[in-house]
Amino acid sequence: MEREMIIVLDFGGQYNQLIARRVRECNVYAEVWPYTKSLEEIKAANPKGIIFTGGPNSVYDEASPHYEKGIFEIGVPILGICYGSQLMAWTLGGEVKTAPVSEYGHTDIVLNNKSLLFQDVNLTTSVWMSHTDYIAKVPEGFVATSHSKDCPIASMECAEKKLYATQFHPEVMHTEEGQTMLQNFVLGICGCRGDWRMDSFVQTKIEEIRNHVGNGKVLLALSGGMDSSVAAVLLSKAVGKQLTCVFVDQGLLRKDEGDEVEAIFGPKGRYDLNFIRVNAQDRFYEKLKGVEEPEKKRKIIGEEFIRVFEEEAKKIGTVDFLAQGTIYPDVIESGLGKSAVIKSHHNVGGLPDYVDFKEIIEPLRMLFKDEVRRAGLELGLPEKLVFRQPFPGPGLGVRIIGEVTAEKVKIVQEADAIFREEIAKAVEDWRETWKEEAKRAENAGAAVKADRYRKRAKTNPEWLPNQYFAALSNMRSVGVMGDFRTYDYAVVLRAVNTSDFMTAECTDIPFPVLQKSMNRIINEVKGVNRVLYDLTSKPPGTIEME
Repeated sequence: MEREMIIVLDFGGQYNQLIARRVRECNVYAEVWPYTKSLEEIKAANPKGIIFTGGPNSVYDEASPHYEKGIFEIGVPILGICYGSQLMAWTLGGEVKTAPVSEYGHTDIVLNNKSLLFQDVNLTTSVWMSHTDYIAKVPEGFVATSHSKDCPIASMECAEKKLYATQFHPEVMHTEEGQTMLQNFVLGICGCRGDWRMDSFVQTKIEEIRNHVGNGKVLLALSGGMDSSVAAVLLSKAVGKQLTCVFVDQGLLRKDEGDEVEAIFGPKGRYDLNFIRVNAQDRFYEKLKGVEEPEKKRKIIGEEFIRVFEEEAKKIGTVDFLAQGTIYPDVIESGLGKSAVIKSHHNVGGLPDYVDFKEIIEPLRMLFKDEVRRAGLELGLPEKLVFRQPFPGPGLGVRIIGEVTAEKVKIVQEADAIFREEIAKAVEDWRETWKEEAKRAENAGAAVKADRYRKRAKTNPEWLPNQYFAALSNMRSVGVMGDFRTYDYAVVLRAVNTSDFMTAECTDIPFPVLQKSMNRIINEVKGVNRVLYDLTSKPPGTIEME
């Protein structure tokens, strides 16, 4: 059965990948394409529907991104969001003007009439607006389907041609019934089956890799992180001993992580893999000496990775393919078409111009982080490995602001280990508390309550973040330790909650945990006299410091 696809046509919006992620939550495959893709390429892909993203521009500016009018005539349902809605109106003869009152944030809209897009949506619902322009007049054949206090056309449609548009953002969590709206578009209006599942993806990908590689040899960049670990097992199932995994300890790993990775994937590990460990700490430190700019650090680390792999490939003979654990957010953040480059990932935008391999294989390239986890579980990887703390490809190189040195790496490793230890202790204490509560309830004859407490003791506390780590700022400040003046570094603790690693909120970790972490870091880590907690969400920040 042919896979159904929704194309998310990107006009520079910050939520482009989030739209694709929400579509996939409907069990329908989606890809983000730049608006520079031709109409013929779109037709050839045979999408079930198209979604226009938002963007920072004004459609009446000739320099802004536009698309040819013919896209509205190919008979495919289209949903325009924010800038995408204005582009639809402008291209089809409507009017778009600067709004008398800009809207940003939570806004209540009122539905004007029955619409397939708003099926099962409340008559009045809260949405997320972010615009300075607005649709002043709908094109011929369209009707306004909702309005807000300051926006007379919060949404519009031409149901006959299956063209829909919302001035607000249904893809963000702030729009209360946004997922219902997207489901109505994808499953209802576009008629998608919603049958894209991870088990079928895994089996299809294994066969695809096996057929593509043939008798060729594959070299995988294995970092020990979740992405590359899933890629390793997937490739192993596809090509067996034709795969060699090279683990480069570049001196930018977490404390003791190099030994932990070797214990899992090495000769004594649970997987029957060809495994090579390369200790290249000094080599990477020398390359990074004096470098402070984040993008330059990422590109240096990326290129040095490739050079190490090339050298190892020559040692083991002819290698046809280089495999990497690249995932979809890496691709999008590294720049898609004319979208802004947020940061170059070492396995995408950080690659050098020349790579001495026949081809690069990225089996997870089109998956989001939570989808990679599901693939890992489907492949039989242990939960401890699948749900381990995420770690960036450039390692501690992007958790150290400014120049990277061996001394700074040591500081971050020790501080990070302490922070993770204290959170683990707090979680265990939380579980022990509920176990004690269960015993007390049982002794008191409250069997139902005791059972509920025992179940609670097997879960995690609500405050436990998805990702947490310590980073090192380039700020040094005056302190006092043991009656002596110090002038040392400030460590930054970061903890976030996220479902897809594209948006994230700071975690409200209990203050005693933060305080204990701070005390231990200052007392146990040489060179640190101050500890800060980063409250920034994503956006506007990124999860990593650089």
